[in-house]
Amino acid sequence: MGPSLVVCPHCARLHQRVLLKPGAVASCVRCGYELYRHSRLSLPSWLALTWGALAVFCLANYFPVAYLSMQGLSLSASLPAALYITWQQGAWFVAITAALFTFAFPLGQILFAMWALQCLRRRRLPHDFQYGLRVLQGLSHWSMVPVLLLGIVVAMVKLADMAVLRLGEGLWAFGLLSVLLTILSRLSASRLWRMAEDAGLVLRSGQDTDLTTPVAGCTACGFVQNMPASGICRCVRCNARFHFRKPRAGHRVWALLVTASILYIPANVWPVMTLRLPTGSSSHTILGGVIELWGYGSWDLALIVFIASVVVPLSKLLALSILMLGRHWRGDRVQRQRTRMYELVEFVGQWSMLDVFVVLLLSAMVDFPGMSQVRAEPGAAFFGMVVILTMFAAMSYDPRKGWDAADPQPAGQRPVVY
Repeated sequence: MGPSLVVCPHCARLHQRVLLKPGAVASCVRCGYELYRHSRLSLPSWLALTWGALAVFCLANYFPVAYLSMQGLSLSASLPAALYITWQQGAWFVAITAALFTFAFPLGQILFAMWALQCLRRRRLPHDFQYGLRVLQGLSHWSMVPVLLLGIVVAMVKLADMAVLRLGEGLWAFGLLSVLLTILSRLSASRLWRMAEDAGLVLRSGQDTDLTTPVAGCTACGFVQNMPASGICRCVRCNARFHFRKPRAGHRVWALLVTASILYIPANVWPVMTLRLPTGSSSHTILGGVIELWGYGSWDLALIVFIASVVVPLSKLLALSILMLGRHWRGDRVQRQRTRMYELVEFVGQWSMLDVFVVLLLSAMVDFPGMSQVRAEPGAAFFGMVVILTMFAAMSYDPRKGWDAADPQPAGQRPVVY
C-alpha cells in the first residue's frame, strides 16, 4: 500500500503525509498553508474534552450570566432569556441567527464530535459516518461562543452606570466553554478522517491513484483521487460530489459582495437598538455605541467594538474585492500574500457579529417593566445579514484558481515528501 497523500486546499499542491512529532505542524511547501498537525491529545483525551464541553455548555445556558437590580427591582439575565425576549419583541431574524450561532451550532459541534470519536473508539464506523462529518465540518464555521463572550462583557460595561450588576455563574461557564470550543475547533472533520485512516477503518488517501493524470482532493474528507475530464466526480471514500475547482465561484463571490455592500449602508445608518426609559426613548447606531463606550472611559472596549463592527466588515469587503480583481497576478510571492490575506478574512469573519450579540444581551439585561427596555431594531438585522453574506463570500472564493493562473502544475507532478 502506498503512502497517504494530502492536497493543499489553497494551492492544490500534492504532498505525502508523514508521521509528525506531537505538537509538530506540516505546512504546504508552495503556499505555506497549515495542512495538518499532530496533536498531543490521544483519542480518549479528545473524548473527555467533548464530555467536559457538553457539561459546561449546559451550565452556561442554565445559569444567568449576570444579576441586575434597579430601584428595588431585580432580574437575572441568561442567553435563553435573551433569545426569548428578542423573539417576543418581533426581532425574529436577530433571535434566530443568535440562537443558531450561539446555541444550536455549538451544541451540534460538540455532539457530532463526540459521536465521531465514539465511533473511532469502538473501531466500527456506521454507514452514515461520512454524513455526520459533513455536518460537523459545516457547524465548525458558524460556532460563535467566543464572540458571544465578548458581547457579554461589552453589554455589562454599557450597563455599569445604569444598574447594580453582579457577575453570574453563567459568565464563567461561557468563558470556560470558549476555551474548550477553541481547542475542539482543531478536531476538524479532516483530522477525524485522518484518525480513521490511521486506524485502518477507511481507505487511505491516494490509494490506487494514478499520479500521471490530474488528481484532486475531496472537499468533504480530503481523499485524493483521479479526476475525470468533466472535472466532476464522486468521492470513492465518502461519496461526496465535488469539483476539480469551484464552478462559477467568481460570480457567486461578486454577487454576495455587492449585496453585502448594499446592506451595509442601512446597517450603519439605521439604529441597531432603542433604549426606552421613563424620561423618553433614544436610538443607537453602531458608531453611536462605540462613542458611548468611549464616553464611559472604556476606550479599550470601544476600540474592540470599533474594529469588530466597522473595521472588520469593511476590510473583508475590500480584501475579497482585491482578491477577485487580482486573480491573474503572477508570481509565487504575490500568491503567498494573497493566501495570507484570504486566511485573515476567514479568521476574522465571525467577529463582526459582536454588535448583534450585544443588542441581544441588552434586551435581557435591561428588561425592567415600566422602567427600562432595550429593543432590537432593523439595523441589527441588516448588520447580521452583512456578516453572513461576507462569510458565505469567503467560503465561495477559490484560492486555487489564483495559483493556477500564476504557476500551473503539470498533471503528473509527484507529491512532495517532507
